[in-house]
Amino acid sequence: MAAVPLYCVCRQPYDVSRFMIECDICKDWFHGSCVQVEEHLAVDIDVYHCPNCNPVHGPSLMKKRNNWHRHDYTEPDDGSKPVQAGTPVFVKELQNRTFASADEILLRMKGEHVTPRYLERHGFNYPIMITEMEGLGLKLPPSTFSVKDVEQYVGGDKIVDVIDVARQADSKMKLSEFIKYFTKLHRPKVLNLISLEFSDTKMSEFVEVPDVAQKMSWVENYWPDDSFFPKPFVQKYCLMGVKDSYTDFHIDFGGTSVWYHVLWGEKIFYLIKPTSANLALYEAWSSSPNQSEVFFGDKVDKCYKCVIPQGTTLLIPTGWIHAVLTSQDCMAFGGNFLHNLNIDMQLRCYEMERRLKTPDLFKFPYFEAICWYVAKNLLELLKELREDNCPPPTYIVDGVKALISALKTWLKREVNEPTSEVPDNIRPNHLIKELTKEIRYLEVRKDQMIEEGVRPEASTLAARRLREQQRHAPKVPSNLDILEQHTREVLKRLEVGPLEEDPAFCAKVHGKLNKVSTASAAAAAESLEDNHLRLMLVNGIKYFLCAPCRDRPTSPSTEQAIQGMLSMAGLLCSSKPEKVASSQEPWWSSRNHQGNSSSEAWDNQGLPSPLSRSHATSPETEYQYCDPSMSPPLHPSKRHAPNPPPVSNQATKGKRPKKGMATAKQRLGKILKLNSRQSLLTPPPFISITPAIMTLQREESERQHYGAFSPST
Repeated sequence: MAAVPLYCVCRQPYDVSRFMIECDICKDWFHGSCVQVEEHLAVDIDVYHCPNCNPVHGPSLMKKRNNWHRHDYTEPDDGSKPVQAGTPVFVKELQNRTFASADEILLRMKGEHVTPRYLERHGFNYPIMITEMEGLGLKLPPSTFSVKDVEQYVGGDKIVDVIDVARQADSKMKLSEFIKYFTKLHRPKVLNLISLEFSDTKMSEFVEVPDVAQKMSWVENYWPDDSFFPKPFVQKYCLMGVKDSYTDFHIDFGGTSVWYHVLWGEKIFYLIKPTSANLALYEAWSSSPNQSEVFFGDKVDKCYKCVIPQGTTLLIPTGWIHAVLTSQDCMAFGGNFLHNLNIDMQLRCYEMERRLKTPDLFKFPYFEAICWYVAKNLLELLKELREDNCPPPTYIVDGVKALISALKTWLKREVNEPTSEVPDNIRPNHLIKELTKEIRYLEVRKDQMIEEGVRPEASTLAARRLREQQRHAPKVPSNLDILEQHTREVLKRLEVGPLEEDPAFCAKVHGKLNKVSTASAAAAAESLEDNHLRLMLVNGIKYFLCAPCRDRPTSPSTEQAIQGMLSMAGLLCSSKPEKVASSQEPWWSSRNHQGNSSSEAWDNQGLPSPLSRSHATSPETEYQYCDPSMSPPLHPSKRHAPNPPPVSNQATKGKRPKKGMATAKQRLGKILKLNSRQSLLTPPPFISITPAIMTLQREESERQHYGAFSPST
């Protein structure tokens, strides 16, 4: 094999990650760090002499400046070429320009008022300026925090991208070199550092993102921990710029929204609305060969000037076109985030970046991958809202429609492009199909409401009011909360031990069983009323049963399934309604019922009869005990054999099981499998059939709501 060429005074092979410069005499290549030539200074060298040639041919020759308004300052200043962005002449002219006041479009708010709830209700379409930080959730270092402190907590050896403002070109250098430049009194050129992401450094402990950006961020909410793609870190940037630093008009990558806080110094933003006309002009301007010679603010109707002084925070919405001027030495912190409020605009900005062939370095990392994750989560959200009969917000519906179109386009593009950002655990075609189905259902429902004379906006407003009432109403324990609380009580009682033969001791234990726990009754009395639960005591074991909802009828198959599950749990559900209970009698009191063949068995055991309760307006279903052997007593007097003899199945051979029982077993098995991930602790003698019945009711509700669009069909 041929020997690897060696370069520089260090005689090392070529390294693509290290800057090198060629000697114009000996034609050898040298690492800039080995010969003390920084990358941003190399462009000013006209003829370079390496250390070996320097003694013979003299020092290197520098370029001669001929103008102050062109990126290439060696061009002759004959007045024939226009001013280019970032040059000293451009900055001076920009400071003398007049612009529309940002007060026309700026929202000035207190930090405590800027919340996801506010933006969801009023939209996030205009910049927000915040001068009172209390309640914003933004944590920052003190205003005395210096660039030296940044070097200490980030590390001086970190390689950063620095912009040479006069040339509008970027170069790489060590952070320590930039800090050394920043602290000099005389600076030969204007350098700007705007891309220092420090989430993985010690300085991250000094900064906490505003709550509104944290809670709305796609990355924080939807990016899975087990993703094959590395998690994007774009929420914590440190920006350090010297006076007269300038960043030309741009849209932040992926159409992300931005939070921006000036720790010390001052920044001036030039803002342009992201209207369709302005976006078209921006794309044409960005792709033009003379982009740097045209001030984009002159091509639109209005460009707004917004001054951000020290201690002020600015939130910029999706797609806003902006340029930034540093009027004095400044340190600022900022971050980018994607969210649900402007999905369509975010996708439009991303597609524009693709058309402009923006390098990957300046695009949002794994933008398409996170869109797939978001689509999966929004599908679950739409299903939950449909089950709750709540219309989704308009911005969610519009965002899902835009996502469907974009996902279809990306799938078609993958045929020709090998690189794919579709996560492995997502079935793309199935996901698109399910999202389309949900949108179709919403459109059909909207048409039905219009035919009925109900405005969809009124329905959304009613649902919003309902959510407001539920948010401010006292929290009512859910069915599972009550079951979990009661299970814990049962487990405590299991620790009492087996019953003794002493009659007095037995009477004492039975007395405890006959009384309903005061804490349990106080916590569950009101919630049982709202959750349609019935408490039953069987052989010393409490059951919470959910009677079929009276608000809507259930199908015969559902009724049979419920009957079957009750039978499997040792309970029978009679179809005859009981008489209305007296308002004088507590619902937990024992009652004697005619025709109850098992009431004597209950009384003989010293236990109360099955508990039941009826509403004053509608009779409830009475649950009766069927087979005491199916529910072992709470404190058995005798231990069962460790290996009981097998039960013969000869009696059932050749006989077809009852229709209700067979259906119940099959459906109950499926329900238990679906609910296997729930963390509800259930002891062996405690049988919870409430989740099963609730699931059956939910399936019944889906059939009534969907009709032909039911997922099960």
